[in-house]
Amino acid sequence: MGSEKKKATKKNLKTMSKNTSVQKLRRTSRVFKYGAISFTRNIWLSVAATLVMTITLIILFITVIASGILTSTADTMREKIDITIYLKPGTPAATLSTMAATLSADENVSSVSVSTSEEEYESFLKENSDNEDLINALSDDSGEMREKMIERMQSTIRIKVKNIDDLTSIKNIVNTNRNFMVNTDPANPPTYDVNRAEIETINSWANIARNGGIVLSIVFLIVSILVIFNTIRMAIFSRREEIYMMRLVGADNSFIRGPFMIEAQISGIISGIIATTVSYFGFNALAPHLENYGINISAISNQLNSSFLVVIYLVAIFIGITIGTLSSLLAISKYLNATPKRTKRKK
Repeated sequence: MGSEKKKATKKNLKTMSKNTSVQKLRRTSRVFKYGAISFTRNIWLSVAATLVMTITLIILFITVIASGILTSTADTMREKIDITIYLKPGTPAATLSTMAATLSADENVSSVSVSTSEEEYESFLKENSDNEDLINALSDDSGEMREKMIERMQSTIRIKVKNIDDLTSIKNIVNTNRNFMVNTDPANPPTYDVNRAEIETINSWANIARNGGIVLSIVFLIVSILVIFNTIRMAIFSRREEIYMMRLVGADNSFIRGPFMIEAQISGIISGIIATTVSYFGFNALAPHLENYGINISAISNQLNSSFLVVIYLVAIFIGITIGTLSSLLAISKYLNATPKRTKRKK
């Protein structure tokens, strides 16, 4: 008898557990169903909330993309910049090699290249190869013009540095080393500051894009929360009798809150998809024009045109859901806290 009772008890517990799981599943499906119905019932308010949230996410995308592009462009310009040290014409190749070795020993120097007067002359000819009159004038049979040009051509040392913002050690070498002091052309100082202004301008644009985008994103984020908050509040007001009936039949706060959260989360999902899609196609449409102006977009385009795009979609959807959830919680919690539960009257 005792074993049969134990078996019956276990069977009852399993049945109760199964029924509880089924009830939870039904409860969840009803919450999603009521939330979807509420979204379509207040379609114009839902569209307004979705539109504002979409604009917020697009501004956030523009901020990230613009900041990334400008920063990448500035970094690319830094990598292409080299410092040119102009030396007197006819500086011997051996002396140039010694000076290059001195510079290479500096930790901030990544590479050094030298060019003699003869090599500079050959480079000059290549750069002006389309100027037939000049080439013909320099190509006389005696070679006198060539010799005169070489005598006036400066030898050069070109340096690529790791940190363009700190040239103290390089300047110290150029100003104190005897070889540099003797052979440097006093009429043409080293190009320490060439393109520095452009880099600083691009960096300032990047900061403006970043800071301005953050401010706009915060403003539209607040607007989104207010719009969704009011949307949910209006939905609550239109369904106040329905909510009251749900309370009478025993619905708890979580069940009442659920559909409104689903409604706001649907707006967040749609906003995330639309914002990412618009940003993706908008960037691809502008990309060729940006490249024509020498703007480096490779870092952003590689991310957008790869499998990482799926992650971007998921992040945008997550942000949209988060905004919707917080807004709906704020709205419905304020209502639930302001509306006390009715108590039974004493007979």
